[in-house]
Amino acid sequence: MAEEKKSKKGGKKGAPDGPAMGPSSLRERFKSEVAQEVAKEFGIDNPMALPKLEKITLNVNMGRHLDGTKLPPNVQSTVLETLTAISGQKPVVVKAKKSVSNFKVREGYPTSAIVTLRRDRMWHFLDRLIHLATPRIKDFRGLKREGFDRQGNYSFGLTEQGVFPEINMAEANFTHGMNINLTFSNSDRKKSEFLLEKLGMPFAKVGEN
Repeated sequence: MAEEKKSKKGGKKGAPDGPAMGPSSLRERFKSEVAQEVAKEFGIDNPMALPKLEKITLNVNMGRHLDGTKLPPNVQSTVLETLTAISGQKPVVVKAKKSVSNFKVREGYPTSAIVTLRRDRMWHFLDRLIHLATPRIKDFRGLKREGFDRQGNYSFGLTEQGVFPEINMAEANFTHGMNINLTFSNSDRKKSEFLLEKLGMPFAKVGEN
């Protein structure tokens, strides 16, 4: 009986309390190979001073789909289902703090959906992004290198959710993109770019951005 109650509490498939994930092979590769390469390249003797990927944030802007001052129901449900499917985690809906008439934004109405991934979920997502999602981008020539800031954080956008194999576009109500931000600590542009390239991030060749 206790087991039955526990399973009901766990929620439906794809909820945050789903099956536990095992260690990511990409994370293990970072620990066993890439960290040493980064340390050698930048002369870092203290392991605690190595650049570290802290979190990955997925953000979908829903405000541009506002119909007058209301968001069509299928827009929010599709976005939330997409983010849950590709991240394995329940997204948070962000609502406008104030009204902005020029952008048809009204206080209290949903404007975006966000998922923040850390630890194993973060590494599993990055692994799928590199090896499964980006190869499915049409006419893909590599991710732009201009997305780094001074702290080494990297941001880029995808134009449609269908690049993720978890998404069946035949069942999607509409096409939407998303912004993806990788947040680092102890880093700068050169360190983060080197680290991500060693992990297999498919950047565009230098001079082709």
